Amino acid sequence: MNSVSCQTTRGGDLDRTAPHALLAIGPDLRDQVFPPDLRATLDGLVSTADFAEGPAPAAEVIISGWGGPVLDDGRLATMPRLRLVVHTGGSVKEAGLGALVWQRGIDVSSAAAVNAVPVAQYTVAAILLAGKRAFRLAADYAAGHFHHVPPGLGTGNAGRTVGVVGASRIGRLVLAQLREHGFRLLVSDPYLTPSTARQLGAELATLDDLLAAADVVTLHAPLLDQTRLLIDDRRLGLMRDGAVVVNTARGGLVDTDALVRHCIRIDAVLDVTDPEPLPPGHPLLSRPNVLVTPHIAGALGSEIRRLGEFAIAEIGRWLAGEPLAGAVRVEDLARIA
Repeated sequence: MNSVSCQTTRGGDLDRTAPHALLAIGPDLRDQVFPPDLRATLDGLVSTADFAEGPAPAAEVIISGWGGPVLDDGRLATMPRLRLVVHTGGSVKEAGLGALVWQRGIDVSSAAAVNAVPVAQYTVAAILLAGKRAFRLAADYAAGHFHHVPPGLGTGNAGRTVGVVGASRIGRLVLAQLREHGFRLLVSDPYLTPSTARQLGAELATLDDLLAAADVVTLHAPLLDQTRLLIDDRRLGLMRDGAVVVNTARGGLVDTDALVRHCIRIDAVLDVTDPEPLPPGHPLLSRPNVLVTPHIAGALGSEIRRLGEFAIAEIGRWLAGEPLAGAVRVEDLARIA
């Protein structure tokens, strides 16, 4: 952990011992992550500069985020004093961090837990609305069919089974929130034990069994080599007619072409797609039983400042020699999104 003592401010100026920090966040988001009040607090902890201003050998802290530069080994090699990277997005993989960062003894933290909250909220809202067939019936309404619910459509949330694919940070938040709605919950995750699943209020199931049993399937697995196209044509075929697939994780988990074929009989709520964005005129964009949103489940608008609040608190902990709340270990890289 860092040995730099927490500096003081004198006359509004930072003391010379203030660690040098670089802001590596896209310019369109930087002021949302650190609005004026948070920027003032941040400047009371570290001496900040923009990563885009060029190499900074004195840099000890990098605050990265969406739209920022790739922090590959070459770039980081120019910063021999670097001791902390705080990523204000989701996965640190977005920043391009490799194992060399940990080999150098640099502390790495991610605001993924903060970003997980709005994703889970969005997912639960989507599941509840999908259970009411809100998206399909809204399209019918626009076409002149008011309150026309086809017989056998399977409308309502009472007594439904929801399958959660991936007991990730977001998956667990979704399970916790869904318990309050009385759903029967299934979960599929290769790292989960039956007893842990029960603690989460769910039954552990194989992926195939979950897909065959669930009325709604929500995806929360990381996109890894072994999970790419996890939900392929065969597995989509296991889902019952009228079932719903919700994807707020990664578009590459689903075979898009196969999904187009199966959305004749199943519904979909997609906040992520592959490719992303879908090209104009793509069939999924015009299906009345498919809702596609432009990757908005994560922190958005007023939620973004919470990422800045997290970064400031994390830097404060680091300066005080306290454990990081969002610490990421090198061994986590193989399992996180």
